[in-house]
Amino acid sequence: MKKVIISRIALICCLVMVLSTLFASATTYTYSIDGDALVSPDAYTPHKTIDSSAIGLEVPLSSPSDIKTDNDGNVYIADPDNNRIIVLDRYYNFKFEISKFTNMNGIAGDGLKGCQGVFVWEGIETDDTDDGYTNAKYIYVADTDNMRIVVFDENGNYIRHIDKPASDVFEEGEIYKPEAIAVSSSKRIYVVSGQLYQGVMTLNDDGEFCGYIGATKAVYSLFDIIWRNFQTQEQREGTETNVSSPFNNIVIDDDGFLWVTKVPPADETDSATAALRNKTGDYATVKKISTSGDDIMKRNGFFAPMGEVAINVRSSAMSSFGQTTGISDIVSIAMGDEGTYSIIDEKRSKVYTYNEQGDLLFAFGDKPGNNGAQIGEFNKVSSITYQGEDMIVLDAHTNSFTVFRRTDYGKLLMTAIEHNNDRKFSLSIDDWKEVLKRNNNFDAAYIALGDAYYRNGEYEIAMDYYEVAYDTVGYSAAFKLWRKGFVEKNIIWVIIVPVAVLFLIGWLFKTAAKINAKAAISGRRKTFKEEFFYAFHLIFHPFDGFWDLKHEKRGSLRGAFAWLGLAVLAFTYQAVGQAFIFNPRGSMSSVIMQLSSLLVPLILWAAANWCLTTLFNGEGSFKDVFIASCYSLAPIPLIIFITTLLTYCVTDTEATFITLITSVCYVWLGLLLFCSTMVTHDYSLGKNTLTILGTIAGMAIIMFICALFTGLFAKMASFINNIITEIQYRS
Repeated sequence: MKKVIISRIALICCLVMVLSTLFASATTYTYSIDGDALVSPDAYTPHKTIDSSAIGLEVPLSSPSDIKTDNDGNVYIADPDNNRIIVLDRYYNFKFEISKFTNMNGIAGDGLKGCQGVFVWEGIETDDTDDGYTNAKYIYVADTDNMRIVVFDENGNYIRHIDKPASDVFEEGEIYKPEAIAVSSSKRIYVVSGQLYQGVMTLNDDGEFCGYIGATKAVYSLFDIIWRNFQTQEQREGTETNVSSPFNNIVIDDDGFLWVTKVPPADETDSATAALRNKTGDYATVKKISTSGDDIMKRNGFFAPMGEVAINVRSSAMSSFGQTTGISDIVSIAMGDEGTYSIIDEKRSKVYTYNEQGDLLFAFGDKPGNNGAQIGEFNKVSSITYQGEDMIVLDAHTNSFTVFRRTDYGKLLMTAIEHNNDRKFSLSIDDWKEVLKRNNNFDAAYIALGDAYYRNGEYEIAMDYYEVAYDTVGYSAAFKLWRKGFVEKNIIWVIIVPVAVLFLIGWLFKTAAKINAKAAISGRRKTFKEEFFYAFHLIFHPFDGFWDLKHEKRGSLRGAFAWLGLAVLAFTYQAVGQAFIFNPRGSMSSVIMQLSSLLVPLILWAAANWCLTTLFNGEGSFKDVFIASCYSLAPIPLIIFITTLLTYCVTDTEATFITLITSVCYVWLGLLLFCSTMVTHDYSLGKNTLTILGTIAGMAIIMFICALFTGLFAKMASFINNIITEIQYRS
């Protein structure tokens, strides 16, 4: 028995150790449209960590800042504290280092100093061979503290260096310190300097300055904007402190587009946070820049590709560290397969990977937790690069880099994206379905399936997948083409149904006119039907209508409540019955909620208006005001029911038509309320206008008094409850 107990305790301890290890390791996740983190299968898993001893360095790495690879898989590491570039082969064995050299002036002992960036150029250039062309490879180094760029051949031999451009390029007091570089296929050089706010500096192959591109937008407070209007040009230049923040990293893709990153300064944090949600590029921390300087990044995902989404959450199931808040500090970017790219967040030590459209494919990584560092966790990420399918992440604190291997799930993702890019939609459909079998929380997969079915011409199925992912844009595009096919197949019904609806509306108004005409001359007490249908006359003849409503008793409380009830039903139907494009989240609303949201303002309006007009010789009673206000609601059910049905017939670009009709409805309602007050109290136009404004102010005062008394009664109840509790404890 004792042995059994001991064995069970040992088993429990082993399980606890295994589970603690699992929970300590980084979790892969994505985000839903609501900003909720969703656990995802691992797309990459840590394979091994390479440090200075594994490389075989006599002088260990010290806060390495940049890492790059070439087409052969060789690895290049910028080691600024040791003033060198370390070059490894594809298996991470040491090849050579670049540090000291003899420069073009014949000065021996020249060397790198604080070199923070490295770039490997590979291409074809002309030479004196028979073919006239040869493959070439050059290593460009951002020699930061020496304020220059140094070029070496693939074996680390010095070729030339490019000094700081002419001094008239820079403003007074600016310092040129290149931190990251990228070189196009035509050998145009793009330089990022931490001291230059004008954007990315462009140089030709000879080092001549060509201009700046891609400067970010400066942030001005409301006070600054107002104050600048009172300043002269000289004063503005002399006190200019609001400048755009500099970039910190740059890469170039195969098409020659630049990808840049930056960490937002304190005065840009709010703007960057807004850019994460509204997906504008003005203050985005990641940009794709054309050679003309325009930001052409696609931000079609749920959130802009700027790293962490849950920036205000202090603790998260996706993080063992979980105490970091605020917008991500993006410090590096790397281009992957099929238009994908990865960025790293220095603040959280996480990696975020996106597709070309800006959809988050997966995120992983973390800071070490209380159980110590696990493989795949980082203290301070500084750079990221791809080595074929593998991903390499550099840790400046541990002076090492971790190699991540793509999993079967990651390979499946890339295959699906590849088939999609190659327009092999039948294959991509199968791929994305397989992805969803492994990760049914992946909204980007639903959108991708919708895209694939859309391009295959299966629009109804595409709409179903778009709806699952709340993608109104894709849904609308598919619906537009589905609608076109539906109209072509059912052209007769498309004509008959609208004509029949218009005929019914015409018949309804014609019937109402007959009922109202008979009631006007009947001389007897009006029936409920006559009181109800009187609204059809009143909404088109407000002055005569509201006069007869009060003086000829053409309406009543029961008729008023009937129209109030119809308005409540109309708003309830609008809340629950709109098409997906207008209500993608499927928001619901009860009749009671709609009744309270309409009845409370209506009673406030009637009460405030009656209280005010009593003081200013108004002729209407509270009952008169309430009945007239309820009859003024008549356009709401007449229009809202129709516009709600029309939401099933329009696309997102045509939604303004529905908005326009709804706006006309509310303007109509406002005019009827204005006329009802004017006629009910027998006011002039000017006096009625002042009364309306006073009524609105009165409504605010009544709400304030109600809130005040509610708080007072709550405190009184709490006080009495405390006294009772005290008596009970003392007795």
